[in-house]
Order: sequence, then C-alpha cells, then structure tokens
Amino acid sequence: MGSYAFLPLVFLRFWFFEAPLGLIKYFLSLNTAFFELFSLPLLIRTYFQPLKNEYRKGLVGFSRSMGIAVKTVLIFVDLLIFIPLLIFETVVIVLFFLFPIITVALLFY
Repeated sequence: MGSYAFLPLVFLRFWFFEAPLGLIKYFLSLNTAFFELFSLPLLIRTYFQPLKNEYRKGLVGFSRSMGIAVKTVLIFVDLLIFIPLLIFETVVIVLFFLFPIITVALLFY
C-alpha cells in the first residue's frame, strides 16, 4: 500500500526524464534515416568533385561545375525538407513537456 504514495514521483520521473530521452533517441534515429535516404552528408562531402567522376581531358571543368550546380540544388531541396522535420520534432518535444501542465491547468480553469 505504501508504493502508491510514490506513484506521482514515478509518473514525473517517467514523463520528464525517461520518455523525453526515448523521444530524443527516436528523433535522432529518424534524422539518421533521413540523412541516409537523402544522402545530405555525402553531397556535402563530395561537393567539389565531378558528378559522375568524369576526368577526361577538356571535360574536368565542365563536370565539376555541373556537379556543383546539381549538388547545390539537391542540398537546397534536402534542407527544405529537413528544416520542417526539425521544427516538427521540436514542437512535439515541447508539447510533450507541456501536456501534463496544460492538463492540470485545465482542471483548475
């Protein structure tokens, strides 16, 4: 019967420590999958290399400039998709923290 007295503390520990860590781990995994799917780090790492590794004489300059142009567009599109994902993740975490507070506030409103 004495364990019921600690139930609010167990809930607070779960809601404000354990569950947010699980959410953050999930979102980090989601971001890693996003980077693998859209290959953003690879595009940044190979930014100045030719797009198809074309090193024939006379085509090196064109291949590099075409690679830079295509990769610039791809990086821009990747960031246009990734930034809303980060905003969504931040909103979810903030709302998760505020949910118990809003619930208690609504009880006394």
